[in-house]
Amino acid sequence: MIITKIYNEPKFCQTEILRYAGCKNADSEILNLLESCLDEIQDKLTYRVCYRELSVDIAEDICDFGVFSVRSKNLADNLASCRTVILFGATVGVELDRLIAKYGRISPSKALMFQAIGAECIEALCDAFCKDIAREHNLCVAPRFSPGYGDLSLATQKDIFAVLDCSKRIGLTLNDSLLMSPSKSVTAFVGLSDGEIKEMKNKCSLCDKKDCSFRGAI
Repeated sequence: MIITKIYNEPKFCQTEILRYAGCKNADSEILNLLESCLDEIQDKLTYRVCYRELSVDIAEDICDFGVFSVRSKNLADNLASCRTVILFGATVGVELDRLIAKYGRISPSKALMFQAIGAECIEALCDAFCKDIAREHNLCVAPRFSPGYGDLSLATQKDIFAVLDCSKRIGLTLNDSLLMSPSKSVTAFVGLSDGEIKEMKNKCSLCDKKDCSFRGAI
């Protein structure tokens, strides 16, 4: 059964937005720009999630979810102690894409700030959803794991979208290049366990991009 949830707009975290924008030392001009963008986007986003609980059977690097299976050692390690998994798609809607496109032509600084706002908003939505899942199931949850992390192929998106019917449920689509629309969206696996969750390595350790400004300590 596919379940859809709609969330209220959370409080924007300015510190995280500025981090995504690459502003380590924000001056008054940047802070005023941020406030202006937040005022413009206020109450225009839609926080929606669709999800389904699936069984998971792991054999070496094969993760079998019943409705489809994938080969990924990194995902298998992440779900090693889990019996079931929550497969979900989440989006904050298309308005940010429209604003980013609009200001990309007339104000690149605003476009960058809206990009950062979108990154913070979708992360906040995913975090809120995972906390809800942990509370509702009274289980431990593994760190969410998305296509493109480590050795999990982006092509897994096709299976996820087929299983969740994301277009109908939350208006989230996937094109032939495996890009999602709206762009500020996430799909992911979240493992559930009644025992201790094996701690996943910093996900940045799974990425070859060494010069990323968001790269965490490994």
